[in-house]
Amino acid sequence: MTATQLFSHDFDALSEGERFSTRGRTITEADVVAFATLTGDLHPAHSDAVWAAKSHFGERIAHGMLVISYAVGLVPLDPERIVALRRLGDVVFKQPTRFGDTIRVDGHIAQLNVVSDEMGLVGCVWKIVNQHDKTVARANVDVLWRRGDSSGPELVAESVGEAAAL
Repeated sequence: MTATQLFSHDFDALSEGERFSTRGRTITEADVVAFATLTGDLHPAHSDAVWAAKSHFGERIAHGMLVISYAVGLVPLDPERIVALRRLGDVVFKQPTRFGDTIRVDGHIAQLNVVSDEMGLVGCVWKIVNQHDKTVARANVDVLWRRGDSSGPELVAESVGEAAAL
């Protein structure tokens, strides 16, 4: 199933084990430079070609947090269904993402929990892979998901509070 199809479903139509895959995105030198400038993370593994050439990886690589951030952007979090990301956990970086690599997210629903009449919590496992289907990172992501047609801000605020208690 495409990620767009899955993330447009109502919480109650979801099933544990459902899988999805996103479109891809190529990581460029401009992306890495912009991320380094924005975050202040100027580690030479990302920003110094001479230093990085002598490193374990032999070249500059993308920041792990850039890869995770782009993964979040690749997953089509439908604003009619998705209220918020609640938790990002157990992130493991498996191998470097190099300039020119194209990443995508292959994921599945691992857990479904009803939070209230208006909200559910969806536990997803994301595997971020490159163009060679090599895993570059993994993460567990909890998503606060709207149930039914409830969309009022009062209900969302109340349910977010209930989810925080989990």
